[in-house]
Amino acid sequence: MKIAVVHDYFTQMGGAEKVAEALYHLFPNADLFATVALPEKMPPSLKGVKVHTSWMQNFPKMKDLYRFYFPLYPAGVRSLDLSSYDLVISSSSGYVKGVHTHPNAVHICYCHTPMRWVWNFDSYSARESFNGGVRQILSAMIHGLRLWDEEASRQPDHFVANSRTVAARIEQAYHRSSEVITPPIDIHRFRPSREQEDYYVVLARLVSYKRIDLAVSACTRLGRKLVVIGTGPALEALKVNAGPTIHFAGRLSDEDVEQYVSRCRALIFPGEEDFGMAPLEVAAAGRPTIAYRAGGAVETILENETGVFFNEQTTEDVMDAIERFEQLNWDSSSIRRHAEGFSTEKFNERFINFLQRVGVPTEEIFEGSFSAQSSRYGS
Repeated sequence: MKIAVVHDYFTQMGGAEKVAEALYHLFPNADLFATVALPEKMPPSLKGVKVHTSWMQNFPKMKDLYRFYFPLYPAGVRSLDLSSYDLVISSSSGYVKGVHTHPNAVHICYCHTPMRWVWNFDSYSARESFNGGVRQILSAMIHGLRLWDEEASRQPDHFVANSRTVAARIEQAYHRSSEVITPPIDIHRFRPSREQEDYYVVLARLVSYKRIDLAVSACTRLGRKLVVIGTGPALEALKVNAGPTIHFAGRLSDEDVEQYVSRCRALIFPGEEDFGMAPLEVAAAGRPTIAYRAGGAVETILENETGVFFNEQTTEDVMDAIERFEQLNWDSSSIRRHAEGFSTEKFNERFINFLQRVGVPTEEIFEGSFSAQSSRYGS
């Protein structure tokens, strides 16, 4: 059985890329496709793996301008030749669910979310602070892209959603049902530490919609130490409003991230995410999360057991949540056990069970066992 794993684009490193990485490693002898794959942005275990890309691969300044090429991705996706594959797994928050496959192939789309900039354009454009002229031009272009996206949503035979939140969006936007399989968490990367230090952490790309500004302002006003791990376009604006207790650590090595996470008081998670892998990664280290009560966080955080919530995205609500958090006792072993239910191994098992339920002959892929894919993943 010929298998293709197709990801929108490897132009940044986030949760969607971790899922694409896990899907590729799950299937022995799969081929990997993407519209664009920048070598320096590939997940570590995919460095050196051949990625079949579209004609967009050689566009100038793709590292900086990949978002601005958005009108061209549909054509780039259609140029990918998947006609010889029996099973196609697309990892998509944008375009590759629209790939053309052989009529007899099975196409399963793991959907991270329907396109935010298409289905929620008003809030997206306001968040990105587009001026009126730019917003008007983009609105006209988005209308055409929305029609394309509706058509593209008919291509997959089956949808898998990363959360119940996203499953509801798929139903609303595409009128398609979906199976919920939560993303894989590399719980072996993080371990609880016997040492705990007096600081909170943020672990994220520094972009406006993640609302890291709330964590910075709350910790500044409370005089709490906060380590901000990550880089992004919002960095300079965050620094302007940060007090002396805020440390911007930038991009760190895996080892440094693991050390900061295992010794922190808690993760502060102030944005609304489709799923949000960071709270579970931190939970694997036995540490809780202070999170906005929305999106995937409400499906993965057990209130007062693995974290606390705040209800409004305001500095005052985050401050209140921090103070409530500090009045509670936290069991790192219990938090770690919760994270184990979202491990890569559990993801593999759930995905294979799903394939069997929809009639994919998994015995032709795995030869009746998990040995091939386990060996390839290194688990």
